[in-house]
Amino acid sequence: MLTKTLPIFLILSLALISSLSQGDDHAASLESVLKQVTLADFENLGEDALKQDWRAAPEDKPDAGFRFSLENVEREGKPTRDLHLSYIMPGVSANNETAGQVQEIDLVLQLRGLDASDYDHLAFWIKGDSAEDFNKQIEVEFRRPHPTVAGLREEGGSVVGGIDGEWRRVMVPLKEMIGIRDWTNLSELVFALHARDTRIPQGGYFIDDIALIKTGHPGPGADDLVVAWKKKAWEEAFGGETAARPHLKDRLAGWPQQLLIDPATLPTDGREFLRRLALDTWRGIDALTDKAHGLPLDRIHFGNGSVELADARIGDYTGVTNIGFHLLAIVAAHELKLIEREQALERLRLTLAALEQMETYHGFYYNYYNTTTLERTSNFISFVDSSWLTAGLMAARMAFPEIHERCTRLIEQGDYRFFYDDQWKLMSHGYYVNLGLRNNMHYGALYAESRIGSLIAIGKGEAPEEHWFAMARTFPNEFTWQSNQPLNRREKTERGFHWIGGYYQWRDYRYVPSWGGSLFEALMPALVLDEKRYAPANLGRNGEIHTEIQRRYALEELGYPVWGMSPSSMPGSERYTEYGVHILGSLGYPEGAVTPHAAALALLTEPEAASANLRQLAQRYPIYGDFGFYDAVDPKSGVVAYQYLCLNQAMILIALANHLGDHAVQKHFAADPIMQRALPLIGFENFFD
Repeated sequence: MLTKTLPIFLILSLALISSLSQGDDHAASLESVLKQVTLADFENLGEDALKQDWRAAPEDKPDAGFRFSLENVEREGKPTRDLHLSYIMPGVSANNETAGQVQEIDLVLQLRGLDASDYDHLAFWIKGDSAEDFNKQIEVEFRRPHPTVAGLREEGGSVVGGIDGEWRRVMVPLKEMIGIRDWTNLSELVFALHARDTRIPQGGYFIDDIALIKTGHPGPGADDLVVAWKKKAWEEAFGGETAARPHLKDRLAGWPQQLLIDPATLPTDGREFLRRLALDTWRGIDALTDKAHGLPLDRIHFGNGSVELADARIGDYTGVTNIGFHLLAIVAAHELKLIEREQALERLRLTLAALEQMETYHGFYYNYYNTTTLERTSNFISFVDSSWLTAGLMAARMAFPEIHERCTRLIEQGDYRFFYDDQWKLMSHGYYVNLGLRNNMHYGALYAESRIGSLIAIGKGEAPEEHWFAMARTFPNEFTWQSNQPLNRREKTERGFHWIGGYYQWRDYRYVPSWGGSLFEALMPALVLDEKRYAPANLGRNGEIHTEIQRRYALEELGYPVWGMSPSSMPGSERYTEYGVHILGSLGYPEGAVTPHAAALALLTEPEAASANLRQLAQRYPIYGDFGFYDAVDPKSGVVAYQYLCLNQAMILIALANHLGDHAVQKHFAADPIMQRALPLIGFENFFD
C-alpha cells in the first residue's frame, strides 16, 4: 500500500484548482516571463535517461499505477516529443476508506535539491489522451525533506482541473501550493491521482515542457498580511504607536500592580490555594480585556522585571478561539461565584455585541481581529478556531437563558459543511478568502484538540457520523518518522461503523497518540466535554494515561521537579513555541518548558497530583504574579516567560471551575442540544481492546 509520509491531517485535498490559460491569456503569460528554468523537456531525451529522472510509485503493484514513455505527437500543428502517461487506479479497500487512508499513484520527477525560491509559477503543457479516456483533474505537488524530522517531508500541492483532449498551458502559482514556505532544497515534483477522487479509473495523459517561471506577478498567498488601517490611523492621531500606548492601556479594564506575589502569602490549604488561583486568574482575564468591545487581548508581555507600561508590550489583537474561551471564562467565573449573575451577563452581552459587528465570511469569523477597531487582520477562516467559538456560545446559552437567542443566531449563521471534505470524510484546516481556496490540509488525527469541532459539526447535522470514524487513531507502520510503532492496528466494526484502531505503548501504558504529545492536545476538549464520563474506554482513559505519562516522564526521565508540557511562551523570550513529551505524539514535540495551563488541565484527570504540581510551581519559581501564573518556566534554569496569554489563562480558570465547581462548565456544554445529539457516538469505542 502506498501512503504519504505526511501525517493524515496534512494530506493534500482536491481543493486547489489551478487556472488553465490558453489563447490570448496564454500569450500574455508568456510575454510576462522574466526568468525560466526547465525541469523536463522531452524533445531530445532517450528512454534510458527518462528512467533515470522519473519513477512511478507504487513500484510493487504490477496491476496498478502509472506507466510512462516518450511519444511523438503534434502540438499547435507542430511535431513534438512528449511524455505519455497511462494509468490504472488501484481499488480502495474498506480498511483504507474507514481509516482515512488514501491509495494513490504517483509519477515522480527527481529534483535533487532544486532551489525554486526565485520563481513564482510552475508551468507545463497537458492534454488528456482521448484514445484512452482520462480523469479531468490531476494533482501536482512539490516535495522537500522536513528540515528537522528524518523521514518526514513537506508537501505543497494544487489540483489542475478542466483537463480535456486539447493541449493546455497550465500556470500554477507557487503561493497557492500551500504546505511549502521555503522553496529551497526541493526533492521531487509529483503528478498524482487519488483513488477517491478519480472518476475515470483507467486512462492517459500527454505532458510536456515542465518549467519554473518568474513572472513578477506571484498573486495572492496564504501568508498575505491584512493591515488594520483604522487602527493605524488611531495610533497616528496620538503621534504613533509608542505615543498611543498609554491610550491603549486606558482601553483595558485593569493592569497588574506588581510583577510577583510572595508565594509565602498564598493559602496553605489545597482547596483555598486553588480558589485564590482562580480569583487572581479571573482578575487578569477580566482586566486585560478591551472595555469598549469586551474582547480579550491575545497577550501582554512584561520586560525588565517590571509591570511598567514602558517595559510592556500590549498585543491588542485577538483570535476566534480567544473569544470562545473568554465566553467560557465568564461562565466559569460565575460558577465559582467570582462575579454576580448580572455582572456576567453584562460582560457576555458586550462581547456578543462586538461579534455582531465583526466581519464574517459564510457566517464564520476570520482568525484574527484588532481589539481596538474590530478590523479583521487575517484572510483565513479556521475550522478548529471557529469550533471553539461555537463551544463558548453553546456553554453561554445554556448557562444564561437571557442570551440564548443571541448566542443561537451566532451559532446558526455558520454551516460546518463549509469545512467538510466529503471525498476525504475529514475537516479541512480552513479557507483562504483572498485565494478563494480551501486549505489543502485536513484534520485527520482523532486525538487532537480539533475533535471537539468534529463533534459540534456532527451534532449540528453538518457532518455525517462516519466522519468521527474516518479520523485516524494511529498512523500506518509505513510512516517511519513516528515516535513509536502502533500495536494491534486492525479494522474494527461496531454499530455499523468501521475504523482502524491500534495504540502505542510506553512501559505498561497503552495510549492513542496525539500529534505533538502535549497536554493541550490531550485535554483541551475535556474542558468542555467530560470525556471521562461520556467516553470512559477511549477518550477519557486516554486523557488519564497521557497525564500519567506526562508526569512520570518529566519527573523520572527528565528529572524535573514540576511537570506539564504544552505549546506555550518560550521562557526568556516573547516567542511562542511547541513543547511536549515526545513519546506521546506521533511526531512528538521537543521537551522543554513547563506551562501552568498544562498543569491546570491535569486537574481534569489527576486532581491531587495536579494541585500539588501547581503549588510546587508557585513555590519553586518566580512565576506567580498579580494575575496568577505567568505563561511558562524552564524547570532547569528557572527562567520565566513573563507573559499573560488570554487563552492559556482561560484554560486555567475553566479547569479550576470544573474541579472546584462539580464539572460546572462541562455540564452546561453537555446539556446543549448540539452536544446531546453527538454524545451517543463516542461512548462505545474501546481504544485498548
